Parts: sequence; structure tokens; C-alpha cells
Amino acid sequence: MQLVVSNKNINAGYKKIKNSHWLLSIACCLLLIVFPSCKNKKAEIVSKTDTYYTCSMHPQVMQDKPGNCPICGMKLIEVTKNNSDTTNEIKLSNQQIQLGNIIVDTIKNGSIGEQVVLPATLNMDQNKSSSISARISGRVDKLYYKNMGEYLPKNTKLAEIYSEELNNAKQEYILALQKQKTFDNPLVDFTQLISSAKNKLLLWGMSEAQIKQLANEKTFSPLTTIFSTESGYITAININEGQYVTEGSTIISVADLSSLWAEAQVYSSQFSLIDKNASVTVQFPDFPGKNVTGKIDFANPEISEGTRINLIRVIIQNPGNQLKPGMQAYVTIKNKENRSLLLPTGAVIRDSKSASVWIKSGDNTFINKMVRVGIENDGRIEITSGLRAGDVVVISGAYLLNSEYIFKKGANPMEGMKM
Repeated sequence: MQLVVSNKNINAGYKKIKNSHWLLSIACCLLLIVFPSCKNKKAEIVSKTDTYYTCSMHPQVMQDKPGNCPICGMKLIEVTKNNSDTTNEIKLSNQQIQLGNIIVDTIKNGSIGEQVVLPATLNMDQNKSSSISARISGRVDKLYYKNMGEYLPKNTKLAEIYSEELNNAKQEYILALQKQKTFDNPLVDFTQLISSAKNKLLLWGMSEAQIKQLANEKTFSPLTTIFSTESGYITAININEGQYVTEGSTIISVADLSSLWAEAQVYSSQFSLIDKNASVTVQFPDFPGKNVTGKIDFANPEISEGTRINLIRVIIQNPGNQLKPGMQAYVTIKNKENRSLLLPTGAVIRDSKSASVWIKSGDNTFINKMVRVGIENDGRIEITSGLRAGDVVVISGAYLLNSEYIFKKGANPMEGMKM
């Protein structure tokens, strides 16, 4: 069999081969273009991991893409992390220290004590409250004091009472005096009779002056004046004019406000923090700047089941009766002080997990150091570990230093640090 190939077929095949070479050349060129582009793109992505966006006013804001600050709305600026510096040290210029008001001081020992502030209410001192009671049954014809809150002086007229028993006792006393004067019988001891009658009048509420007047005048009114045996502000009136009283029933209650109780509420979790022998200061919202010292007189041993609140009582003096029962107060209990390393509160930078300070490590150079803190009181804070006496600590501008560190290095100086 003879194979016949025409020129026309040869030319068609050549064209196909030529076209294939041309397509292959285009593909190679595309690969040369794409591969460097991908490589550059990958390099760009890697380089971008060293870049973040932050706010010049709020350097704690760090985002991986441009935008606006979520706090103030300012446009975020691009910052490159300084990965070559792995220390938590920062150096500032003299101008930065001056503008940032960076102030340092040497840490030293001082006295500090824990204090507890409790809400309280002023109440009457029940030890200085009293009641004036009827010593005999009768009808109250007149009351000289009828208003709550009035001040009742001692030995002043309180009420007029009509009592049949008391009038009979008056008559017996007058008769005993008359018989002593009329009869001179040695068998009868009139002195004892008179003394017995007089004692009965005294027990039933008459005063020495009233009995003396009765002996002089030999006559009496059916109404007997009752005098107050106590002084104080009237807190209760338990009788009205025309009403009958029985022996021992209360007519009026009074309270001496020269001292008051400040009764403070204490949660059961706070009770262990309270030293019953500690000094106590009581302050009053109604009298700014007025401080009264006192002492803890009583702590209720029983905790309220519903509220889990205990009650402590502080006795305070009230000269001039300026303070009134029912006023709100704050009781500050200062426990025993102890010696420790102290810093101003603003020198310590704290978050939910840790605390740190900036100490001066060289000329215009500062380093961040982790610390443990203890008692905080009156603008001072106790440093229990992490520092020693003589360390030079930044006491003003610590937060600015922290912000500058985050701004320059893109990381919190406390990250990865442990005590």
C-alpha cells in the first residue's frame, strides 16, 4: 500500500505546530509576570504584620486596618512595630519629659492603715431617753406641754391631775399636823404619823415645796401639779387633757440629745475588716467639713437573714444639739496602721490582672516593673512586693509614659510579664 502525502496536508500541520509554540510562549510570559507579583504580594502581607493603626490621642487603640478611632473619631495613623527592641524600656527627650510633666520620687516607708466607710443614720441615745409616769391614778385636767419636739426642762410644771387618793393623803397629813399641835399625848407618836403621811405624798409625786406649802396653809386644791422629773426633747405624748391615767402609765417621753447614736450598716463580708477598738470618724452630708470622733459601743451579734446586714453603733457627742436624729451620716473606721512602702495612687498603672510602675533606670530612661499592691487609703497605695526602698519611681505622668511606650512599640509593656 502506498502512502501519499500532499503539500496541502503538510502546510496545515506546520501551521498547527507554529500556533502551539506561540501559545506556549505567551503562557511562559504570563507565568513570569504572575509569579513575581504573587511573591511581592506575599512579602507585602508579611510586612504588613509589623504595622498597625492607632490614635494619637488614644494609643491603647490598635487596629490592623485604617479607619477612625472608636473613642474620639480621629483618623488612625499607621505605626510600624519596633521588633528589634524586646525590652520594656523607653527613653524620652528633655522636651518630652517637660511637656509630659514626668516627675519622679524615691519610694520610702510610711504608715498606712485600712479604712472602711459605712453609711449610717443618727438615732437617739436610748441610754439618755426617759419617761415621766403617773405615780397615782387620776384624771389629767391640764397639760402644760402638748407639742412633740418641745424642750421640757427639769422641775417645770408638766400637768394638773385630780386624784381622790392623793387628796385623801393630803387630808391625812394636815390632820396629823393638827393633832400634834392640839394633843400632847406621850402615848401617841405624832412625829411618826406625820413622817408616814409625808412619805406617802412624796411617793405619789408631790415635791418637798408642795408639802411644805400644804403644812403652812392647812388647805389644798383638789388639783395637784405634777412637775417633770427629767429634762429633754419630747418624743412622745401618751395622754390628753380629760383622760384618766393609771398608776405607772407614761404621760410623756423625753430624750437628751447631748449624745447620739450613729448606727451603721455592715455587710457580713465587711465585718472581718472592722476593728472594734479602732478610731472612728463620723461625717454628715448636711454639714460638709464637720467631723466628729467617736467609739464603737455595740456590734449586733445577729445578722439580718434577709439583707445579710449587721449593725454597729457609734456614740458621738452633740454639743449645742446641732445634730438631729434621722440625719444621714458616714462612719469611717480606721484600723491599726502598719509600716510599708508607699506611693501616690496615680503612680501605679493597673488593669484587671496586674499592676506596674515606671522606675527611672538612667538619664531620661524609664523601665516598667510589675508590682503587687495592698492597702489603698487617702491617695496613697501600699507596695507589698516588686520594689525596694530607694527606687526612683515616676509619680506623675506614668500613664503618659505607658501611652508613649504603646505608641512607639505597639505593645503593652506589661504583656508577658510575671511577678
